[in-house]
Amino acid sequence: MVSFFKVALQTLKVFIIFTGCTILFYYGIMWVSEEYQNYHRYDEPEGSALKVSNAVKEDSSSVIDRLMLFYLNGE
Repeated sequence: MVSFFKVALQTLKVFIIFTGCTILFYYGIMWVSEEYQNYHRYDEPEGSALKVSNAVKEDSSSVIDRLMLFYLNGE
């Protein structure tokens, strides 16, 4: 009878620790989610940022030129 109470007490301890850790993890994830929800990653860069791509309008290329480029690149 005493061992039943010990097992029940140990089970209750594990359940309480598991529940506490789950709640802590949940609220941690919610905090991180709120923190990054207001982060605007598509804003214009500040400081001395350089534009790395440039839209270049190519001359009209023929189908043969496009086909040769396709075969040269192996795509």
